[in-house]
Amino acid sequence: MKILVTGGAGFIGSAVVRRAIADGHAVVNLDALTYAACLDSVASVADHPAYAFEHADIRDRAALDRIFAAHAPDAVLHLAAESHVDRSIDGPGEFIDTNVRGTFTLLEAARAYWERAGRPGAFRFHHVSTDEVYGSLGAEGQFTEATPYDPRSPYAASKAASDHLVRAWGETYGLPVVLTNCSNNYGPFHFPEKLIPVVILRALAGQPIPIYGAGENVRDWLYVEDHAEALLEVLQRGRLGRSYNIGGENEARNIDLVRMLCAILDDRRPEGAPHDRLISFVADRPGHDARYAIDPTRIRTELGWRPSVTLEQGLARTVDWYLANEDWWRPLLARPGVGARLGLAGATAGQGA
Repeated sequence: MKILVTGGAGFIGSAVVRRAIADGHAVVNLDALTYAACLDSVASVADHPAYAFEHADIRDRAALDRIFAAHAPDAVLHLAAESHVDRSIDGPGEFIDTNVRGTFTLLEAARAYWERAGRPGAFRFHHVSTDEVYGSLGAEGQFTEATPYDPRSPYAASKAASDHLVRAWGETYGLPVVLTNCSNNYGPFHFPEKLIPVVILRALAGQPIPIYGAGENVRDWLYVEDHAEALLEVLQRGRLGRSYNIGGENEARNIDLVRMLCAILDDRRPEGAPHDRLISFVADRPGHDARYAIDPTRIRTELGWRPSVTLEQGLARTVDWYLANEDWWRPLLARPGVGARLGLAGATAGQGA
């Protein structure tokens, strides 16, 4: 199968690219190379004969038409998106433009290509989304595919809108679509503005480790390489028009997650121990969702997929990767906004649940 992967130089996208090539697929990596992209994340496959790279923006219809015509993919795996919640609070316009208008433009380009090709039944458009579209949970319960949408941030709202567009293109035009909504990803090649790499890199530098509020917010953590495997399973075997929730089955409070990372670092770098002395509680993010939890029953029963890595195993692998790959993450720390506290623009609007 030849797969057009959008956002293939990003965190999850690069994991998909590496996994797809390893599984014997051909990959066309389409990426606009915005601030969070890094081609070094796909350096291991860059010279593979089944890999091609296209520097393009999903909002550029002419570029998309050229790429579809030149490469004739069998499927689209759409990951390209603005995805940092704090940045969406400070600048929501870019999120609406990329995640909504960009998805619309990609859908139209894919539909035109599919119709010109005679509407082949094997074609797939797989849209990758987030559990944040469902809003916030209390102490009990899990998100299912039937959970009503209730986005609480500009990022989540933009992804919810793109989900609705994909479903509408499937219903209205018959485009063969599948959707997935995932929990929080982590692992190698994670851009250093997200929680886990922030903790690791600040601890290594002996700098304060910022924790929003009291650290009570709960997330379900999914190792990125497990996610890549699940996405390819859904792309190939998921039922058309269906959505699948992909979770790590690894819930943890933020404060507990940070302490786990500090304990691993105490073992790997004892000269800096105890690293949890660096924990610093800071003003919470506006509208910070209390808890996310995924019910993965559908993907487990229909496709036989479940995560292979526990949170403890995945965190240890992640710490070890960052310790061994300073040449990858060090240059990224100089990119705009990395290391600075973002997302304070809405602080006067009050706190979320």
